Amino acid sequence: MTTLFPDMMHKEIECLRKYKLRLNPNKCIFGVRSGKLLGFIVSERGIEVDPAKVKAIQEMSAPKTEKQVRGFLGRLNYISRFISHMTATCAPIFKLLRKDQRHDWTEDCQKAFDSIKEYLSEPPILSPPMEGRPLIMYLTVLEDSMGCVLGQQDESGKKEYAIYYLSKKFTDCESRYSMLEKTCCALAWAAKRLRQYMLNHTTWLISKMDPIKYIFEKPALTGRIARW
Repeated sequence: MTTLFPDMMHKEIECLRKYKLRLNPNKCIFGVRSGKLLGFIVSERGIEVDPAKVKAIQEMSAPKTEKQVRGFLGRLNYISRFISHMTATCAPIFKLLRKDQRHDWTEDCQKAFDSIKEYLSEPPILSPPMEGRPLIMYLTVLEDSMGCVLGQQDESGKKEYAIYYLSKKFTDCESRYSMLEKTCCALAWAAKRLRQYMLNHTTWLISKMDPIKYIFEKPALTGRIARW
């Protein structure tokens, strides 16, 4: 790395000159093994949640007002790529934001609140995808929400590591879909969100229901599945 670093810096500076871009010296760090970038810790290990952001969530007391609920969920949304099944876990808290819902902090809300805090006591480290290896998408579809994790195996093929977590609450209309339609909807949504990864890799889909098999077995798709 010591021999490559000057060459990399030279190319970067030439690129900046070419496009007449300027850097703020106070925000530049060179020759380090880790650093903060867009609110995350980036290192040779991967991408990690900023401990300060986790600490801020851990120290929060149970929300008592709608504003506090939105503030809590907003903090989680910022680091949602690190949280497995965030939407399903926080479902009781999300319900408090419904217009027809009373803002009563229930036992289920407290359990969800405590569960997220416990999860964030050891947040995962997300690894960058490696070239030449397929990605694995684990897709989970529930009645009211979906969740997925994009992962990849290591060189030995015996260990998997996470690259990105996603979750989504179905809209009122989507929640009335059949399970197959929900699965196709979830797959289409996840593929759009993870497009930058999937374009450069073969991706294996692991799901309870196989929407790909259904799509290829149908001579002609119709309706919303065809649109997706």
